[in-house]
Amino acid sequence: MTHKGAVAAGHEVTAAAAFELLEDGGNAFDAAIAGVLAACVAEPILASPGGGGFMTARKGDAGRGDTTRVFDFFAQTPRRKRARGDIDFREVHVDFGSVTQAFHIGLGAAATPGLLPGLFRAHERLGRVPMTRIAEPAIRAAKEGVRVTAFQAYLLTVVEPILTASPALRALFTDAEGRLLTEGAVQKNAALADALDALAREGEVLATKGEIAQAMARQADDEGGHLTLDDLRFYEVATRTPLEARAGDLRIETVPPPSTGGVMVALGLDRLEASHRRRRVPAPDIAATLLWMNTLRAECHGDPDALLARRAQLEADGQKKPQALRGTTHVSVVDGSGNAASVTVSNGEGCGALVPGCGFMLNNMLGEDDINPGGFHQWAENMRMCSMMSPMLAHDDAGKVMALGSGGSNRIRSALLQTALLLGRGAHPEEAVMHPRLHVEGTRADEATKLSFEEGWPDAERDAMTRDFDITEPWPDPNMFFGGVHIAARDERGSLEGAGDPRRAGVFLKG
Repeated sequence: MTHKGAVAAGHEVTAAAAFELLEDGGNAFDAAIAGVLAACVAEPILASPGGGGFMTARKGDAGRGDTTRVFDFFAQTPRRKRARGDIDFREVHVDFGSVTQAFHIGLGAAATPGLLPGLFRAHERLGRVPMTRIAEPAIRAAKEGVRVTAFQAYLLTVVEPILTASPALRALFTDAEGRLLTEGAVQKNAALADALDALAREGEVLATKGEIAQAMARQADDEGGHLTLDDLRFYEVATRTPLEARAGDLRIETVPPPSTGGVMVALGLDRLEASHRRRRVPAPDIAATLLWMNTLRAECHGDPDALLARRAQLEADGQKKPQALRGTTHVSVVDGSGNAASVTVSNGEGCGALVPGCGFMLNNMLGEDDINPGGFHQWAENMRMCSMMSPMLAHDDAGKVMALGSGGSNRIRSALLQTALLLGRGAHPEEAVMHPRLHVEGTRADEATKLSFEEGWPDAERDAMTRDFDITEPWPDPNMFFGGVHIAARDERGSLEGAGDPRRAGVFLKG
């Protein structure tokens, strides 16, 4: 029996859109693009045509050849800075219940988006069916409406100050009485449906030179943004060679610099594989490695190229042995021919204003503190921004291939490191996804280090790792704080398996 493929994603509408394309003869790349477009409708806090991301893609006929490619369509800093006194850049406070966090929004926080050029480039290189067909599920969902899930309802409450920052946003995210949409409410977005329909018919040019591009540039000019039509017209999708690492019997391929996340995961895998080979890795060693990774990042001032150079130095010296919400979502797809696509996208939290007539928000990447290590307004012009997003592919010599990735900002590296270690030691995807996770904040130079962990570790390991940190935070149940790893896999016999991470409302479909 020939299988069509498998999909894992963070929303049932996202997963269903991708699977619909597989059923209709599309390949993994068509399906992944359909999933991302649907995520822009069903997961509007996490995905948007005004954002960016990465796709790690591998063709099924790759054999042992190096045919995996990374499409980098993350945000770019604008080509010119507007005067500080002329920009709209403001702070809002978001209540997580136990803690309040500052976010920065406004058109002055919006970087050049790359999501639409990236999807069109991937389709041009790897797609099989027309973009008009690929966009159909997303257009249909936007027209007919998407029922708000419990997870999406929670996200809406978290970022309510952003969603109520403008009248157009309030109209989209509140009901007739002005109350924020709750679980079970149906959200329609006719403007986004029309924009996606026009994009599918007219192509990428609509988002780089045409009406949608002009709407984005005009809004930025009128409302205190840096973005210009030249930023959109000259944006370039980068096609990169993946960064490689090992996890047990698996070869890992992920995003290289200028992304930071991939090289940090590779550093962690290098260290733990050198000391444990194919043996199980105890929790204290994972925690120590995460602290070491944080320290290296601080020593390199967050520079991904410096981290890559440090990795090369460690390999040469043989020194590998031991010594919060950011808006991201992920889609993993494998098909019956062995093609695999792993896509992670983000809009930050959104800039707090809908692009007029288009039904989506631009990003707020220039207001994200974790990817602006030099401080706000210090960015160099016309440069690709760094990211922790690290969509991965994993495969073995027998022919098994897995697509995996996670949302979760700086918890992405923690979640993917631990999941890859488990998969490399033979764990089933569901077992790897459901295994307790931990995360470390701080460096060796900090006054206080913090270990957060889900319960379920062996008592001796729990006791040992908590002794090494100044602050420990146990979580009684799996939680979205620890990321959401979605896995789709196909083995050498064509059998399909995978898992959607329930921490972030994951869905897995196969057939």
